[in-house]
Amino acid sequence: MRAKFVRGMTAGAVLGVTAGMLLVPQMNRGTRKRLRRNGRNMIHTVEGMYDTIMDWAR
Repeated sequence: MRAKFVRGMTAGAVLGVTAGMLLVPQMNRGTRKRLRRNGRNMIHTVEGMYDTIMDWAR
């Protein structure tokens, strides 16, 4: 049950980032670079949260 919740939260975050990228009005090189960096940071944060929650659930 908890794993489904975490997967849902992760999917929502990914969809939110994707929608945000599509709505950026001026997509220059600096913006793309910043979005990639923030996306990587978000992925690492979510992975850490997932690991913590799964350790807690055990």
